[in-house]
Amino acid sequence: MAQGVYFLGGAQTDFARNVAREGKELADIVQEVTLAAALDARLDLAELQSIHVGNAFGELFTGQAQMGALPATRLPALEGIPAARHEGACASGSLAVLAASAEIEADRYGCVLVVGAEQERNVSGELAARHLGAAAWTGHEGEGVRYLWPHMFSEITERLLARSSGGSGAPTRAHLAAIAQKNFANAKKNPYAQTRGWTFGPGAFDDDDAANPVVTGRVRRQDCGQVTDGAVAIVLASRAFADAHAARTGQRVTAMPRLQGWGHRTATLSLADKLARGAGQPYLVPHLRAAVTDAYRRAGIGGPFELSGIETHDCFTVTEYLALDHLGITPPGEAFRAIEERTCEVGGRLPVNPSGGLIGLGHPVGATGVRMVLDACRQVSGRAGDTQIPGATRFGTLNIGGSATTVVSFVWGTEGAA
Repeated sequence: MAQGVYFLGGAQTDFARNVAREGKELADIVQEVTLAAALDARLDLAELQSIHVGNAFGELFTGQAQMGALPATRLPALEGIPAARHEGACASGSLAVLAASAEIEADRYGCVLVVGAEQERNVSGELAARHLGAAAWTGHEGEGVRYLWPHMFSEITERLLARSSGGSGAPTRAHLAAIAQKNFANAKKNPYAQTRGWTFGPGAFDDDDAANPVVTGRVRRQDCGQVTDGAVAIVLASRAFADAHAARTGQRVTAMPRLQGWGHRTATLSLADKLARGAGQPYLVPHLRAAVTDAYRRAGIGGPFELSGIETHDCFTVTEYLALDHLGITPPGEAFRAIEERTCEVGGRLPVNPSGGLIGLGHPVGATGVRMVLDACRQVSGRAGDTQIPGATRFGTLNIGGSATTVVSFVWGTEGAA
């Protein structure tokens, strides 16, 4: 990384909130989280030099475009600061982080605000599902399907359950259920999690049509991530700005989280085309593996076990299952082994989604990528509270937009982990 990118602070809203029921709108939580992030970073709004906003579906859920202008609309101190909105479905927030980082690396700006925000609970579940379906190849796939994304990820489930390394053992539905149980359990410890107060009765994670009904195909209720309202903001800075800020606030730059590596790949919208390209390959989604290895290479690490943990996409349980071997936690086709060996549980060799992930914590689409970075940076700075992984020095993220159309991976760590 030619120019350092440092994390100064950040904040997120409570993902259990229903913004419309509070009589509020998206602009309100953008304002809240921006002020909270500036407070956490110990800087004035006037010190921000650029703004990037991740939002995927604002026009559909709220009728509002021009999302880059929302922070300045509610906070006059930000008026005149250059701002932009980024959209890449569920990876929108990560694209905003990439853009902000690139500006810092190019020495255009020294202190940049990144906001990810989405309001999704102000419409019916049926309408929300239709809106979210706009991230697929509209008019070309999923036509006539009631719930498009469960349908698409059911297809991925079919491929993965039929795919193995050829050795002993094979993936089953029970492996997917274990991912859901892990992430809901992790969310219990997260004070921002949408499901932290949820309880589950007998059969809730089994193939029980009453307690865990089928949504479509291979996808059951507990396999699904949440429809969520939420916003997240982080402040990123150059080394020069971070040095000056640290001197003023009594911090140590070497203790600040720093961007160590990144990977970004984009493929076709069509799920069928992506699956065809992965046919006969070691990895079902080769460009997903490429984004991960790009991040590792840029971070100067050889693989996932040089990380303290990972925040990965789990819009469905199968998405996290897909990620496990693509991250290199197991050989290709053997992700089920990581589940059986409890590798990715808190206390395991490489915890995955200690926050609760999208299934447990929640999934405000445009905010998810920024939230992953916030959690990664909190982990490596020892500020993750009850979700803290002891001794964490380097954390990875993997954010997936659509049916793995847009993929972004980051590695964040402190100087001692460089």
